[in-house]
Amino acid sequence: MRFQDIPGLGSIKNTLIHSVETNHVAHAQLFHGGVGSANLALAWAYATYINCEDRNAISSNTNSELVGDACGCCASCVKMAKMVHPDIHHIFPTPSAKETILELLPTWRKFLMESPYRSMTDWLEFTGVTGNKQGIIPIKEAHNIIEKISLKAFEAEYKILIIWQPELMNIESANSLLKLLEEPPAKTLFILVCNDTNRLLTTILSRTQRIMIPSFSDEETIGYLIKKEGISLERAKQVAYLSEGNLSKAVELINYEGEGKYQWFSNWMRMAFKPDFAALIKLADEFDASPKEYQKGMMEYGLNIFRDLLLWKNGAESLVRLEGEELTFVQNFSKVVKLGAIELIVNELSQTHYYLERNGRAKILHLDLSLTIARLFKK
Repeated sequence: MRFQDIPGLGSIKNTLIHSVETNHVAHAQLFHGGVGSANLALAWAYATYINCEDRNAISSNTNSELVGDACGCCASCVKMAKMVHPDIHHIFPTPSAKETILELLPTWRKFLMESPYRSMTDWLEFTGVTGNKQGIIPIKEAHNIIEKISLKAFEAEYKILIIWQPELMNIESANSLLKLLEEPPAKTLFILVCNDTNRLLTTILSRTQRIMIPSFSDEETIGYLIKKEGISLERAKQVAYLSEGNLSKAVELINYEGEGKYQWFSNWMRMAFKPDFAALIKLADEFDASPKEYQKGMMEYGLNIFRDLLLWKNGAESLVRLEGEELTFVQNFSKVVKLGAIELIVNELSQTHYYLERNGRAKILHLDLSLTIARLFKK
């Protein structure tokens, strides 16, 4: 992965290049971006550039055109492209504490080389996880980090640790990382790739140089989809509009993977509106049997739908980025659901998502949520 392989973001790329060329590389950096952003791809490209043996940086003041990049041909770049460089270490969540990063490393390489723009849910599905497992970076992986950075670099000037989703570290792991950031070994760089800084320790945030990674523009998304997915310009424009800069969501829309989610959600809302209590109990059983990441994803999907419903009710139809059956659902429900109920349902969905993250029993949470939504619909 090189900078030129990532759509747009010229200003951020040039800032990273300039930091290397002027020897102002911070030992701990936080690449913060939303799901489906370029934060992980940029971390990979940045690490490639730092250790490239024949960088081609040029002098330029522009903020839009790329002023340099890794050569892509030297021994270091070739190893980086294959993710086998001995001085670059990847730390990522595992489906359970029993599975180690070392065991999952071949799967991680394949996952990342297919696309560096995907989400935590995509990663867990890629590993074939089932049941209520969630991604976690346990304490034993923090100990492995300490062991890895205690060794001298094999080939490159820097040892680099790319930590994806550090917000999923448990408290013991986070504290171990904090100690490393306070007393970093020489010639060691930490690149934290994060989606939600609110879940990181404030002491970790204070010890990192934070780099905000914006979502992709519609034009950047369109260019990527045409080049990588081979779809038509017209379809690429539709998907770019709906995905709102999230490349993970854009690819999902192309493959129609969100259709099943909509069908399940719309049926759930209709059963709550009737209300059909027998059907709601059956849906709670189905929900309980689904993977934990899918359960959280359904809550997030519901929040997005009700956000658009709220926009539609307030006369901001132009801001609603939906099409087809989803748009029809929002239009029809806006006629029968009161504004106050929408706001309360959004709060209930957010609270249920919170409890699911903390391993609350999904069946109880979903049934309680269903009954609450049914009551709010009629209130």
